[in-house]
Amino acid sequence: MKTTNDCKQNKLAERVLVIGFLSATLGLAGCQQQEEGTAEKAGKKIDRATEKASQKIDAAKESLDQKTSEAGEYIDESADASREGLEKAGEKIDQTTEAAGKELESAKEALSEKAETTGAYIDDSMITAKVKAAFLADPLLKAFQIEVTTVDGIVKLSGTVDSEQSIGRAVELAKSQENVKSVATDLIVNVDSRSNE
Repeated sequence: MKTTNDCKQNKLAERVLVIGFLSATLGLAGCQQQEEGTAEKAGKKIDRATEKASQKIDAAKESLDQKTSEAGEYIDESADASREGLEKAGEKIDQTTEAAGKELESAKEALSEKAETTGAYIDDSMITAKVKAAFLADPLLKAFQIEVTTVDGIVKLSGTVDSEQSIGRAVELAKSQENVKSVATDLIVNVDSRSNE
């Protein structure tokens, strides 16, 4: 930008010099044809024209310097505003990233808890199925309707059987299954069950 301004100033100065030179040449030519008084007038006119041209050049140069300074200030202000905008955008990105990280962590914890709950439910269901299958495979217990429920590895038996021996056998068979922590029984001996046999 400064090179362009310098170039404009140089061209303006050249034009002023050419005008001054032409004026001087014409003035001298006019002076030779006229009396000495006329030559002095022409010289004064040339001097005034040269002075005015010099003033105009100085004013143009001053105006150009002022505009260059204003443009520089505007560029500096724009750069500062851009920097501030970028800093604010960076802060927002950091905040958004942090919030997303927290949400992701919460989601992981929730999934982990659900997975544990689901895993426990599946384990309990498997235990219940294994205990029921063992009862159906046992010749002594297969004839009875024994309800089996499992919660957190604790098996609960309910229903009716024909003897204390059947209750003991059911508890023993349930305890022998994998992942069973303990067995609670609400089995009842039904005397009518014995007489039906």
